[in-house]
Amino acid sequence: MKIIIRAPNWLGDAALAVPALKDIQHNFPQAKITILGQAWAKELYQSLGFIQEYIPLQPLHKPRDYWLASHHLREGKFDLAILLTNSFASALLLTLARIPQRWGYAKDGRSFLLTKTASPPSGPIHQVEYYRQLLQQVGCSLSSPGVENFSLSLPSTKNQRTSLAATFHLDADRPWVILHPGAAYGPAKRWPPKYFSELAGELLNRGLEVIIIGTAEDIPLVEQISSPLSPSPKNLCGQTSLSTLLQLLQEASLVVANDSGPLHLANLLQTPVVALFGPTDPRVTGPYRQPAVVLKKEAPCWPCRYQTCPFDHRCLTSIAPEEVLAAAEKFIG
Repeated sequence: MKIIIRAPNWLGDAALAVPALKDIQHNFPQAKITILGQAWAKELYQSLGFIQEYIPLQPLHKPRDYWLASHHLREGKFDLAILLTNSFASALLLTLARIPQRWGYAKDGRSFLLTKTASPPSGPIHQVEYYRQLLQQVGCSLSSPGVENFSLSLPSTKNQRTSLAATFHLDADRPWVILHPGAAYGPAKRWPPKYFSELAGELLNRGLEVIIIGTAEDIPLVEQISSPLSPSPKNLCGQTSLSTLLQLLQEASLVVANDSGPLHLANLLQTPVVALFGPTDPRVTGPYRQPAVVLKKEAPCWPCRYQTCPFDHRCLTSIAPEEVLAAAEKFIG
């Protein structure tokens, strides 16, 4: 049997889908499993050990794009498509690919394109369970409790930390604390740079190796954080592949992050996390397992899920650096 899974589009959602992927492998142990997803996610999924093929998703803007992509997928002769995405477009593509069985949530007016549908949950539910409930509703069994399945074991050697330290000029003998001040979703999810700067200064004063991660687009943000500090944190924004990022997160003693992809990757690796939540709901996208501390403040407009706050951003500005430092000290002493 050949199964293709349409993977989520966001890095955080990709991490939160790991238990569902393990459930699929549990239900179809003899199947050849292929992932269709964003090109950057390949290294994450291949690290699971049971994904035989990864197909990078090409942009789909014009009818010709759908025709070319579906023609390519037909060559795979897949028996079953499982959609972990909710969009009409994802169901349309796999229908055009003539995959005989197509399973997914009945959302976005796409039910007629699916051969087996699941009803979306009526209330807030964690994203890990959202993916797993889809599988349960279409007749799959769960391999084990989700919290046990929410893990990623990477091969680690004594040389990994030394190699990372040499590559990025880090002190291998000091504990590494990783900060992720960005959020691809939008500025509403970002704890203020001034606060990150205060936190970084306190951590540096304690003799810790403070590392800031992110994309190249986050560099101006990091400059705001680092410019008042001497010594300053190590800025690795735009310098890491996904596989290297996973290694850094695995070696860290603590990760402090907004609701973002690196937060969930660290939690997946069972690295301690302090999660800073603003417009989104930690019941839905919070750290799924321990060790973790979630910091969130009440606001009358919460949860707005806005990408940009139209008001005073009080949900995040009211989380004081001292409070985050106190949470961090639970893990770093």
